[in-house]
Amino acid sequence: MSEVKKSAAGGGGGGGWTRFVTARPRLTLLVALVLTALAVLAGGGVADRMGSGGWEDPAAESTYATEALERQFPGSQPNVLLLVDAGAAGVDAPAVAAEARRLAERLDAEPGVDGVGSYWSTGSPALRSEDGRQAVIAARIAGEEKDAAAVLDRIAPAYRGAHGPVEVSLGGGLAVRHEMQTVIQEDLLRAELIALPLTLVLLVMVFGSAVAALLPLGVGIVAILGTNAALRGITEFTDVSVFAQNLTTALGLGLAIDYALFVVRRYREELAAGADTYTAVRTTLRTAGRTVLFSALTVAVSLAAMLVFPQYFLRSFAYAGIAVVLLAATAALTLLPAALVLLGDRVNALDLRRLLRRGRAPRKDTSGAGWGRAAALVMRRAPVFAIVTTAGLVLLGLPFLGVKFGTADDRQLPVTASSRVVQDQLRDGFPGNPGGGITVLAEGAATPAQYADFRERIAALDGVGRAEGPVTAGGGSAYFTVVPEGETVGAGAQRVVGELRAAEAPFATSVTGPAAVLVDSKDAIADRLPWAAGIIVLVTLLLVFLLTGSVVVPVQAVLLNALSLTAMFGAVVWVFQEGHLAGLLGFTSTGDIETTLPVLMFCVAFGLSMDYGVFLLSRIKEEYDATGDHEHSVRFGLRRTGGLITAAAVILAVVMVAIGTSRVTNTKMLGLGVALAVLMDAMVVRSLLVPSVMKLTGRLTWWAPGPLRRFHDRFGISENGAYNPAGTPDVIEVSEELRETASSRQ
Repeated sequence: MSEVKKSAAGGGGGGGWTRFVTARPRLTLLVALVLTALAVLAGGGVADRMGSGGWEDPAAESTYATEALERQFPGSQPNVLLLVDAGAAGVDAPAVAAEARRLAERLDAEPGVDGVGSYWSTGSPALRSEDGRQAVIAARIAGEEKDAAAVLDRIAPAYRGAHGPVEVSLGGGLAVRHEMQTVIQEDLLRAELIALPLTLVLLVMVFGSAVAALLPLGVGIVAILGTNAALRGITEFTDVSVFAQNLTTALGLGLAIDYALFVVRRYREELAAGADTYTAVRTTLRTAGRTVLFSALTVAVSLAAMLVFPQYFLRSFAYAGIAVVLLAATAALTLLPAALVLLGDRVNALDLRRLLRRGRAPRKDTSGAGWGRAAALVMRRAPVFAIVTTAGLVLLGLPFLGVKFGTADDRQLPVTASSRVVQDQLRDGFPGNPGGGITVLAEGAATPAQYADFRERIAALDGVGRAEGPVTAGGGSAYFTVVPEGETVGAGAQRVVGELRAAEAPFATSVTGPAAVLVDSKDAIADRLPWAAGIIVLVTLLLVFLLTGSVVVPVQAVLLNALSLTAMFGAVVWVFQEGHLAGLLGFTSTGDIETTLPVLMFCVAFGLSMDYGVFLLSRIKEEYDATGDHEHSVRFGLRRTGGLITAAAVILAVVMVAIGTSRVTNTKMLGLGVALAVLMDAMVVRSLLVPSVMKLTGRLTWWAPGPLRRFHDRFGISENGAYNPAGTPDVIEVSEELRETASSRQ
C-alpha cells in the first residue's frame, strides 16, 4: 500500500472515480463481502416465488375471456386432469365407475378446487379414450399461479397412484407448468456445476495465473447472487418467470467474465509497460473502464427493450438482464480495481503455464501478432472477404424464412416427465384433447333458440370438428366449446379463432383457449416489435456515436451485429422447428417455435454482439486518436482485442451450452442458439467482416458532420479529455506496433 499512496500523491490525482475505488480497497472489499452475504439471504428461495407461464397478453381478448370464465364457469377452464386408467376392465365397469365417482367427490371437496367434472358424471365422449381403458376427471384450481401450485402440491400425493381397481396420473396445464418449474431449477443447478469449473479452467488457460483467473469468476458470482436478490424483491410487485434465472446465470458469468477479462488484461499490459500499481489501475479505468461502462449500457438497452412487451415472460428477462448487467459492470469497476490495488504485481502469481514450459527456452512475447497479420490479410482482400462472409451468413439464415410460430406446451418437457406422459396419452388416445379446445364466452340475454342457432353456425365453420353448448348460468352468460380439426394450436385452429371472432351473434362474444392465446400473443408482439427494435437501434447508434464521434461506425455496428444473428435464427428453425438433431439433442419438435423466443434471443444476442463490438471499436478508436492512421488502427485494435474477444466468446459459449443442456426445449434453444450467435460474432464478424468493411470505408469511417462533431467534442467520451499524470506532457505517443514497423524498415 505504500507504493500506492506514494503514486497517488505524486500523480497529481487520478480522477474522482479512481480515488473512490482505490482509496480504501480493503474496506471496499469488506463491504462487498457483507452485501454479497446479505444478497444470499435475500435471494434465497427466489425460484419458488417465480412463475412458469407469462406468454399471455394481459390486455388481450383471450385473457379477459379466461378470467370471466374462471369466475362464472370454473369447470369450463380445467387446469388439472386426473387420468384414470382402468386397464382391461374398462372405464364403464361398475367397480371402476364407483371408484372414479368417489375420487371426483373427494376432489370436489378439496379447498381451492372448483368445477370438478368427469366422464362418469357427464358421459362426454371427449373425456373417454377411444379404446375405453382410460377416462378423465377434470377440475380447476383457481387463484394466482403460485397459490394454485401450492394447492396442487398439497393434493397431488393423495390422488396419484393406485386406488382400488384404477391407477391415477396427474396432468393438465397447471401440472405441466409446475413440473416445468421444478425441472428448470434442477437443470439450472446442473448447468452451474458444469459451467463454473470449466470456466475456471478456461480462465487459467487465458491468463496463466490462477490468481488472475479467479478475479473474473468472483465478479460473476457477485453479479449472480446480487441479481437473485433483486429478482426476489421484484417478485413482491409483479410476476417473474422462472426462465429468467437461466439468463441470470448465463449473463452473470458471461458478462462479468467479459468485463473482468478486459480490465485485468489492460491492467497487466500497463504493469508490463513499467507502470506502478496505482498508475496501472488509473489508466485501466480511464480506458478499459470506459469501454466496460459503454458495453454495459448497450447490453442493458438491448435487454430493456423487452419491457415494451406485455407478456411477463419477456419482461422478466428484462428485469433479470438489466440487474445482472449493471451489477457485473459495477463489480468490475469497483471491486476489481480494489482487488488489483491490493494484489499489485501478485496478480500474475501462480502461473500454471510454467509447468508446460518447464525445460523449454522462454519465447518472445508475440501476443496478438497473429491477429494483426490476419487483419492485414483480410484488409488486403477486403471486397472478397466482405462479400463472401456476408453471403455465407445470409445463406445460413435462410431457413428462418420458413418459421412457424406456436405456443409452449407439455412437449417442452422430456418424454419421461409424468405430466408429459399424461398429456401424450390424452393427445394420442382421446378423440378431443380435454382442455385443449376453443371456448366462446357469450354475454348478454339470449333465448334458447338464439343459442342453438349460434351453435349451428359456428359448427358449420370450416376447420371446426364439433361445437358443444351452451352451458348457461344466471346473469345472461353462457359458453360454447369448439373443437378444431387437427392440432390444438395449429394454423387451422388459429384460423378458426379469427372466424369465431368475426361471427355475428345477438350477444357479446369473446374467444379464448390455447389457439386464441397464441393469436393474441402474436398480435401483441407484432404490435410492439417496431418499438423494441427502434429503441435498441436508436440508443445503440447514440452510444456508439458518443464513444467514437463517427456517424458511420454506429451504422456499421448495428448492421454487422444484426447480420451476425442470421446463423442463430436459421439454426433455430432448422434444428428446433424442423427437428434435425432432435434425437442427438434430446427434445421433441412440435413443428413451430414458441412466439416469444425469437424476440428474447434477438435482444440477448444483439446485446452480447454489441458487447464485443464496443471492446474492439474502443481500442481501434483509441489508437486512431493517437496515430491518425486508419488501417494501422484497425490492425492494432484486432491485434490487441482479437484473442481477448475470442476467449471471452468461448467462455460465454461454454456457459450458454451448459444452460443448453436443459431438458426443457425453450431453455435448450436459448442456450444453444445464443452460444452459436456469440461464436459467429466473435470468430466471423469481428475477425472478417469488421476489418474488411472498415478497410472499404477507409477514413470515411470516422466522418461526422460539423454540428455532430461539435456535439461529440462537448458531450462525447474521448481520451483527449482524460487525465494526464503530473509531469507528463500532452503528446501523442507512437504505438508499440508503429515503433516495431519503423525499426523493421530501418
